[in-house]
Amino acid sequence: MEHKDLVREEFTRQADDYAAAPMIRDEEHLAMLIRLVAPAPRARVLEVASGPGHVALAFAKVCHEVVGVDLTLAPLTIARRMRDERGIANARFELADVEDRLPFGDGEFDVVVCRFAVHHFAQPEKVIAEMARVCQVGGTVAIEDLISSEDPVRAAYYNEFERLRDTSHTRALPLSAMVQMLGRARCEIVRFTSHGMRNPVEPWLRSAQTPPDRAARTRAMIERDAAEDLSGARSVKIGGELTFTHRIAIVVTRKLAGRAD
Repeated sequence: MEHKDLVREEFTRQADDYAAAPMIRDEEHLAMLIRLVAPAPRARVLEVASGPGHVALAFAKVCHEVVGVDLTLAPLTIARRMRDERGIANARFELADVEDRLPFGDGEFDVVVCRFAVHHFAQPEKVIAEMARVCQVGGTVAIEDLISSEDPVRAAYYNEFERLRDTSHTRALPLSAMVQMLGRARCEIVRFTSHGMRNPVEPWLRSAQTPPDRAARTRAMIERDAAEDLSGARSVKIGGELTFTHRIAIVVTRKLAGRAD
């Protein structure tokens, strides 16, 4: 099975649970992203890998026009339903494959954003280059995503238990790799923030509908991580509940003129 088929399979099955996940729909978190991006009221915004559309619909409240694209129909159906229920007229959602070529012209958008999706891409550098292509010179390319340790061994341990839980996970990048990819796409950092989000393991497994055998292996890895500090995810039991920390970065950049490397 090709990786894109895995993504479609996982996010078709997970669509409702993913849309309801607190980290995905939290309004304060969405507001923080919008504050950092600081879009102009007349901005045209593209959200890449929009899933259930929480980000796109939040931008639609403050921007002129928003387009959300995703590889999988099921979450787009949720996004369209929420848009219609909220009476939002300036957002639309389309099927598109960002790892192929987006169906938009060069420089068509003022803002291009991608949230919690880079770690699902088989070719993240190609995605970032495509995001930059459709952003106008002087416009904003912003990524919010999970990040892994700068130590390759620790990063590999973390990404392994993420993949056990959800087979569509490819690799959470170390921050340095994400920044380098943005730089090669002619994107200059203007704002940056990072934080950790404590994550209870059992709800996290349920939201992905992880099969029992893989769930058991995932728990075992995180239990070991709590004892030996192998991943940088700061796994620990709190009140008897196994948890770990998602490390999250938001990188906001300005698209520069000139040809990408």
